[in-house]
Amino acid sequence: MDFEGSTTIAAHDHRSIDDLSPNAAAARAEQARTAREWINIVAKYREPSAGRSIFEIAVTAIPFFALWFLAYLASHVSYALTLLIAVPAAFFLVRLFLIQHDCGHGAFFKGKSANDWVGRVLGIFTMTPYAVWKRSHAIHHADSGNLDERGLGAIDTLTVDEYRALSWAGRLKYRLYRHPITMFVVGPAWVFIVQQRFPAGHWKNVRFWLSAMGTNLSFAAVFVGLCYLVGVGPALKVHLPIVALASSIGVWLFYIQHQFEHTYWEHQMQWNVHDAAFNGSSHYDLPQPLRWLTANIGIHHIHHLYARIPFYRLSEVLRDFPDLVNHRRMTLAQSIRCQKLKLWDEKNKALVAFNDVKL
Repeated sequence: MDFEGSTTIAAHDHRSIDDLSPNAAAARAEQARTAREWINIVAKYREPSAGRSIFEIAVTAIPFFALWFLAYLASHVSYALTLLIAVPAAFFLVRLFLIQHDCGHGAFFKGKSANDWVGRVLGIFTMTPYAVWKRSHAIHHADSGNLDERGLGAIDTLTVDEYRALSWAGRLKYRLYRHPITMFVVGPAWVFIVQQRFPAGHWKNVRFWLSAMGTNLSFAAVFVGLCYLVGVGPALKVHLPIVALASSIGVWLFYIQHQFEHTYWEHQMQWNVHDAAFNGSSHYDLPQPLRWLTANIGIHHIHHLYARIPFYRLSEVLRDFPDLVNHRRMTLAQSIRCQKLKLWDEKNKALVAFNDVKL
C-alpha cells in the first residue's frame, strides 16, 4: 500500500502565497496540507486524561441506568411513555458503545489494560464482544475506501459496473440489502441481537470465541438478575426497544460517515490509506445535544485520520484548525438525502442512486 502519495485538500489557486495577506496566506497554506501532513499536526491531541475519561463514563452510564429504571416505572403507567423514555436511553447506550469504541482504539486511557478491561465490561451492556469487534473495526480502518479489500467491518457497496453485471436476482438482492428498512431497522437489530452472539468473520480463532461467549454469559447473568428483580416480561419490554433503537442509531452513524456523495473509493494501485481516512470520512456536523450524545463521532474525518485521539478532544482539533470544519462537512438535513446513494460511480468518483444508472 502507498503511504507516501496524497492528494491536497483544496484545489490549486493561481495566486501564490506571497500574493496574499499574512492571514490569508496562512489559511491557504493550511488548506494545501496533505492528509499525511495533517496526521503529524493532530497527533498532539492524542493524550487522554484519566479523570476526564472516568467522568465521561460516569455521565453516560449513570443516566443510562437511571433512564432504564424510569422506563420500567413508566411501564406501570403507560407503555407509550416507556417507549418515549427509550429514546434518550438508546442514545446513552450508543454513547456507552462509543466509549467502548475509543477503548478499542487504545484512545480512552493511556494503558492498554485499562482500555481493554473497560471495553470488555462495556461490551456486556452494549452486547458487543470486545475482542471480536476490536479486530473487525481495525480491519475497517485499515481497508476503508479500498475497492479491492471490501468486506468485513463495512457496508457492502457495489460499483456501477458491478451492479450492471449482476443478474436480475442479484440486483434485487442488492436492492433489498440497501433498502432503508433493511439497512436501518431489520439489519441493525439482527447484527446486535443475533450476529454479535458469535465471532462473525473470525470463526477459527479461539480467542474470539472466548470473547463472544464470555460476553454472552456475562450479559445473560446480568439479565437473569434483572429479570429476577422486575420480571422477564417487563425486562424484555423495556430493554428490547432500547437495544433496537440504539442499534439503528449506531448503524445510521456508521453509514453516513462513509456513504456520502463525494466519499473516497479507489482500487489498490491508486488507494492511499491517509487519503481514504481523510477524504472518505465525513464531518457530520450535528446540533450540539446530538454531538454530545454521539460522543463527537461525527468528527469522523479526524477520527479516521488519527484514531488514538479520545473523542472528547476531537472538538479541540476543530477549534484550533477551523479549516477542518468544512472538510467533508455534512449537516443533519443533508445527511437524510444520502440514504438514496447506493452505487459507486468510478468514472465520476461519486456515490449515485439507482435511478442515476442506465442499465
